[in-house]
Amino acid sequence: MNRFIKVGKAAEFLGVSIQTLRRWELAGILLPHKKTKGMTRYYDKNKLLGLKIQETDLTIAYARVSSHDQKEDLTR
Repeated sequence: MNRFIKVGKAAEFLGVSIQTLRRWELAGILLPHKKTKGMTRYYDKNKLLGLKIQETDLTIAYARVSSHDQKEDLTR
């Protein structure tokens, strides 16, 4: 079994688009393990295992009060 996968398979594995992987490369977030002369990117599957995006039950809430009298309500 080959340990290196092309950009399309790597994007599918991480659940992102190929364009996202290219942006990550430009930003230095995730660099391919190697590139060919034709600029084909190869990623190491073992390194991607640690990066795989996990689904979570994370909920983000935003709350504000409109007056100083309601500040206690926000704390509760």
